Amino acid sequence: MAKQRIAFQGEPGANSHLAIEEVFPGAIAVPCATFEDALGTIRSGRADLGMIPIENSVAGRVADIHHLMPTSKLHIVGEHFMPVHHQLLSLKSGSLKTIKTVESHVHALGQCRKLIRELGIKAVVAADTAGSAREVSESGDNTRASIATRLAAKIYGLKILKKDIEDEKHNTTRFIILSRTAKWAKPKPKQKVVTTFVFQVRNIPAALYKALGGFATNGVNMTKLESYMIGGRFTATLFYADVEGHPKDRNLALALDELRFFSREVKILGTYHAHPSRP
Repeated sequence: MAKQRIAFQGEPGANSHLAIEEVFPGAIAVPCATFEDALGTIRSGRADLGMIPIENSVAGRVADIHHLMPTSKLHIVGEHFMPVHHQLLSLKSGSLKTIKTVESHVHALGQCRKLIRELGIKAVVAADTAGSAREVSESGDNTRASIATRLAAKIYGLKILKKDIEDEKHNTTRFIILSRTAKWAKPKPKQKVVTTFVFQVRNIPAALYKALGGFATNGVNMTKLESYMIGGRFTATLFYADVEGHPKDRNLALALDELRFFSREVKILGTYHAHPSRP
């Protein structure tokens, strides 16, 4: 039986690669340069699924994904919450005394400020965490360090100088699992179901208030509501929402009907089982 191929954005050893190993052990991780490339790889069939970060408890939402998802023609079939642990990496010949700079993605550097200040080293922004580990490995320079994953250390032959150096121990990234085909989760006893959708309200007074009223009156718990502009226009806003429940549940079905009445468009992106770490 052929192994599943899972697309992700980044280089081998990225946090998304680590998430794939946790959820799909034995699968083939397919690195992609950009989120657009990753979604295109899934859409074309070169990958069976995708593991894509959508938000982080420290850095907030991954804005690109919210813009790309509505037009991606892909479907959310699962989610994964992964605690993020940053490692300080160097060449085998490096040490805390030899390193002068540390390279990583801007968010990783921002999440490890305390140690960077403590060591008195210069932070250098790189395209991503795993890419910085690869560049340090290829440089042969023991004054350069990287902030990346344990997996990156293993892949690029680097030494871990300091383990789990993140400032905030609650640092967690939520990933969504994407597929070309919609696979709505079947309700299971004592297991929450999450439905994700996007909508654009009609241009009438109090449209958003009226559109969301059905979720309150039908007792549907909305766990996320975010807005962003469409095409750079201040007058066009798309809303992205997560709610608890299945669209076939009577209370959610009624709430969605009311939402559609006050909206120009409602598009369900996926209905999937909640990860155990979801509150």
